[in-house]
Amino acid sequence: MKKPMKWCVLPAALMMMGTLALAQNQTTEGQGAGSTANTTANSTTSSTTSAKPDPTVMQRKENQQDRIANGMKSGQLTSGETSNLESKEAAINGETRADRAANGGKLTTADKTQINKQQNQVSKQIYQDKHNATTAHYGNNAVGQRRENQQARIANGVKSGQLTAGETTKLENQQRAITKQVSTDRAANDGKLTTAEKTQVNHEQNQASRNISRKKHNAATQPKGKN
Repeated sequence: MKKPMKWCVLPAALMMMGTLALAQNQTTEGQGAGSTANTTANSTTSSTTSAKPDPTVMQRKENQQDRIANGMKSGQLTSGETSNLESKEAAINGETRADRAANGGKLTTADKTQINKQQNQVSKQIYQDKHNATTAHYGNNAVGQRRENQQARIANGVKSGQLTAGETTKLENQQRAITKQVSTDRAANDGKLTTAEKTQVNHEQNQASRNISRKKHNAATQPKGKN
């Protein structure tokens, strides 16, 4: 009677072992699925984080101003080239203000597309002007050093946002006129300036210096923003 009981216990033990093995497999599969899900989520998060948004209208404008300022400081941009570039930037600024005023302070998608197209054109011109054969030459003399100092002050104002594109255009036109006058005077005197001419140039640069100071410290600044 005892032997039949021994054979009944064996199938029961086998069933218990099978149940434990099944449970272990299910747990392992669950952990694998969770790991896969976490990997996918991390990959998605990483992809989202690494994706950089397109520059906004304001950011693009600030970038252009920085490039112009750098060109002025390095001498790659002359007064005439800077004035021309800033005139175009001023025109874009005026158009942007008009578009915002017409749409409750916002820009439509079409407005942004148009402004970006215009900035692309200015961007190409900045590059061309900075890499052409025309550069600012100041010379190792007092007159040239004064011009170089004025350009550095204007460039700093552009970079800091203290000078708007319109203000920079006016200041650069003034510097261009002085530069042209100096060139004319030198051509008439075998490459030299007379004492009277130096005095005149210095007087004009004093006026330009006051203009730079006033425009850098008035209420008008280059607008900054997120859109």
